[in-house]
Amino acid sequence: MTLFNYWHYIILSLIFLAMIVGIVKAMQHANKKLAYSMVFSIILISVFMAIFSVIIVDKYTKKVQIIKLHNKRLLSTEEISYYGIVRNVGKFPIGKVTIEIKLVNRGHATGNVKGGNFYKPSGFLEFFTGGFGMLSHKPQTVTKTFVIARDLKAKESQSFRVYFKYPPYFRSTADFVEAYGH
Repeated sequence: MTLFNYWHYIILSLIFLAMIVGIVKAMQHANKKLAYSMVFSIILISVFMAIFSVIIVDKYTKKVQIIKLHNKRLLSTEEISYYGIVRNVGKFPIGKVTIEIKLVNRGHATGNVKGGNFYKPSGFLEFFTGGFGMLSHKPQTVTKTFVIARDLKAKESQSFRVYFKYPPYFRSTADFVEAYGH
């Protein structure tokens, strides 16, 4: 659940007020069947507006920044670790900070997509399944999402460390890291 600030309450109050006015005006309509469908439509639109307004207010009031991001590949366990410091650069507290790490195998990252850049399985099984269109395809993009901080107050920093399995067939990997607050 997101932490609400005063902008959330202002926007939700305006939406609720508009919903009440719309319901009162709809109930004053002479045709009651039409009035009930109008009330249903007003409530549905108000709920969608409330959901989207919470998302939009979160986007503009809850800002995080990753400082000193490093990664290290652990060959013994075939994992990769990302570590660094996350900082709340906004004026409002953040309930949950999420990091999204996207690893892209070579070829996709540089725009250079050639046949030799992708993983090609070879071996005994491919000899029998290759003619039937049953080649095993390995994903060339891996996206992982982690919660790295909770209840981060304004201007506060916190260190983090995450681990996940690194695909052994990746070569010259490009990584894209994005953090956002809820």
